[in-house]
Amino acid sequence: MPGFSPFSYLVDGELWLAMEFMDGGTLYDVLGAVYLEEGQIGAVCRECLQGLHFLHSRRVIHRDVKSCNILVSMDGSVKLADFGLCAQLTPERDKCSSSVGTPSWMAPEVVRGEAYGPKVDIWSLGIVGLEMVEGEAPYQREPRLRVLELIERNGAPKLQNPRHHSALLRDFLRCCLQTDEDRRWSAQELLKVRKSKAAKSPASCGRLREGPKRTGGHVGLGETGPGPEGGGADGALGPLCASSW
Repeated sequence: MPGFSPFSYLVDGELWLAMEFMDGGTLYDVLGAVYLEEGQIGAVCRECLQGLHFLHSRRVIHRDVKSCNILVSMDGSVKLADFGLCAQLTPERDKCSSSVGTPSWMAPEVVRGEAYGPKVDIWSLGIVGLEMVEGEAPYQREPRLRVLELIERNGAPKLQNPRHHSALLRDFLRCCLQTDEDRRWSAQELLKVRKSKAAKSPASCGRLREGPKRTGGHVGLGETGPGPEGGGADGALGPLCASSW
């Protein structure tokens, strides 16, 4: 389904909500229709990192980064959406403690009920990276309480076939999916590394519509998954351009 990226502002004391139309729908729709190449996965991650860096530099935590909350358009642009669970930090309060989010994408410190900072979004983006590679997030078909148990017990999830993917993709996921928040990279650090790598790599441009098609679509997710209805993205997206990993 097509999606909208909202923002609000005040005009003469009235609150206005502007909705930017994103005609490609959600990343979840895309993953239900086609397999993404590594360059396309890299482009999505780069755009999300830029959005997260913008939020984190303003002491805002998104807290619900997942494929359903990432919108794409026909021109290949990618935007974060759904800021209903955002938390605003202050100099006096630089951590959150409330357990919110969608289970399969939750960082371990959130699951454990510990105080946490903006790097929970980086963990969630790492899970989105796995989701783009594997077609679904880890434990996505499990009940909510089982998901939380598996995250706490198993730590960082792994690629099913790591040798099938580049070292750069594996390194990116490893930097995002550090169970120790202090060792997990920030959005700014990841962007700096990606920029230096991109300068050494030729630009690649592909069309999502031309990728291998998924025949079965997404599995039923029940109440624990994002589960949007309708709106497959087969043939809906234009070019998504990015440097290689």
